[in-house]
Amino acid sequence: MIQAFGLTSNPRQELPPAVDDVSFEAPTGRVTALLGAHASGKTTAVRLMLELQQGRGITHFRGRPLHRIPHPSREVGVLLGEVQGHPSRTVRGQLRMLCAAVGVPVQRADEVLEVVGIVSLREQRLGTLSRGMDRRLGLACALLADPHTLVLDAPADGLSARESKWLHGILRAHASLGGTVLFTTDDAKEAARTADRVVSLESGRVIADQGVADFSRTRLRPRVAVRSPHAARLGVLLAKEARATQRSVEVVNEDGNRLSVYGSNCADVGETAFRHSILVHQLADEVGDAGPAVRVPVRVRDEEVRGPEPTAPQATGAEASPLAAEPSEPAAPSVQAQAPACTSPARDSSHSTSTFVPLPTDADLDGVASRAATLPADDPDSETSGTPSAPAPPPAPLSPLPPPITIHPARSPLRPLRYEVRRATGIATGYLTAAAVLVASAIVAVLLGRTGHTPQSRLLAAWPQELPLPPAALGAGLLGAFAFGDEFRHPALAADRGTVPRRLGLLCAKLAVAAAIAVLLAFLVVASDVLLLHLVYGEELTEVPADWLSTSASWLALVVGCAWAGVLAAGVFRSTTAGLAAVLAVPVLVVPVVQKALEGPSVRTAAGLPSRLRDLALVHWPFGAERFLAAVLRMIAQPVGGALMLSLTALLCAYLLTVLRPRAR
Repeated sequence: MIQAFGLTSNPRQELPPAVDDVSFEAPTGRVTALLGAHASGKTTAVRLMLELQQGRGITHFRGRPLHRIPHPSREVGVLLGEVQGHPSRTVRGQLRMLCAAVGVPVQRADEVLEVVGIVSLREQRLGTLSRGMDRRLGLACALLADPHTLVLDAPADGLSARESKWLHGILRAHASLGGTVLFTTDDAKEAARTADRVVSLESGRVIADQGVADFSRTRLRPRVAVRSPHAARLGVLLAKEARATQRSVEVVNEDGNRLSVYGSNCADVGETAFRHSILVHQLADEVGDAGPAVRVPVRVRDEEVRGPEPTAPQATGAEASPLAAEPSEPAAPSVQAQAPACTSPARDSSHSTSTFVPLPTDADLDGVASRAATLPADDPDSETSGTPSAPAPPPAPLSPLPPPITIHPARSPLRPLRYEVRRATGIATGYLTAAAVLVASAIVAVLLGRTGHTPQSRLLAAWPQELPLPPAALGAGLLGAFAFGDEFRHPALAADRGTVPRRLGLLCAKLAVAAAIAVLLAFLVVASDVLLLHLVYGEELTEVPADWLSTSASWLALVVGCAWAGVLAAGVFRSTTAGLAAVLAVPVLVVPVVQKALEGPSVRTAAGLPSRLRDLALVHWPFGAERFLAAVLRMIAQPVGGALMLSLTALLCAYLLTVLRPRAR
């Protein structure tokens, strides 16, 4: 069951809030429609319920707000707009990645593809899907974790009649299995055909909360559609004849030449037009929406709380519209809508203040019971019975506003390492980047071998003196920047809770995958360069350097450090370009600063540090670890190594600051 209390969006400068004190229920085992015209506040209400937008109010999903549910995607399946994913990712790859995010077996992806009927499109790219197929994929994402509740925003928008019928059948089947379904629509006929209960919104407020039978009787009344160049004259004549014959007929002028006649039929309207020689272009029976004229207050009005206030007399229906019947005639049946059992006192559509009464919690009830136990009993024999007691302090006034809604970031994927591997390998961008790096490194290595003045270590890494970084390091940094920048442009977890979360578990997975890809890329670059140099110039330029171990460690550390810099910078700035810029800033900006600091006058140096550390240790270093420590210190002492370490430390601190700051608030 969904219970929404006092949903109110924040004011929009000089405009009123898009949603103003909306309260309703969506019962279990039923399909509930949130009906309203364009800009009536349907989408805003849904976003407030899902805590994706700031405002006020509270929404319970089976008795708990969304931020209190450990795994929201397993409780609520969401469809908001189009499927958020990289356009180059396949349908099956998108679902498999989300399986790792919500913690379900990967076989679930194929199951939901069969449920929504797009198994044949599993290898198709997201960017090539039609509107109907995108809706089916969005429904598959919502059903992926087998949630109890479905919240869908305009799921049938842009679908054909056949596709809409199929979609409504899926929603009905989910509700019949004991689930809860809430969807928004602007089509009254669709709501009447699909839903069991209809909540009508107008200008951000609830004007009716009805069962589908009452809704169909009051909002979908039979009418006669008339088109005539003399529509105004015909409307006056129909209203005049209705008063003369004591019949309840309502005539609504839709536009300049169209009339909607309620309470009559085509024969009577046609005879009236014939008698008065009025040309008619269209005369047909329809079942249409009665429009926003039906207003049913479903909550307690402010007059019942504060008492009646003097109001100015209002015009009757006959005075307001010359085409309406006389007030003495029987009016159209009114709507007897039942208010939800858990709704709070709220304001009517004609008032601007509301009263929100929060439900007492268990802690409040326990506190009341403990205070009652400490009060003296009303015993006439007790010594304190005649002592006048001090007057009790007045109770604290309740807040007139519902609690604020805070945007809670999405939790990390339940299986972050699997999620990250499927994200990185699911699109062709990474493969194309690696191929471009291999080609560029091979060309640079061949050109450097032709000159014959490049050291062997730089020759194998294809790193000339003129370039700030080798192609492999730049490629690793770019692949690392894709880890966050690409996801923020195409959030993969939109079906869960909005944009991709910046959590430490997900960060560790991204750093591990980025390091593995960087090491693999570095090995492939060196291997391809050695093979090409041997093919072009022979064995002379493929000799292994004497210090190959320390050189290899420095090479891998450089590539992995660039990849991590790209990951952290893209996570902080939410941009792939910023991640690549942070990688380039290390040799271009940070290295000169470090060199300036090291070139200054110095009295003491750090020479002999490993031996002094060995002397301070209580036991001997095992396996000659002092040599590895000395090698690490030598790498850090280099300008590029020190600058890269400094950049990584600064980016990591900035990332942690952005993660911890929302928690502190």
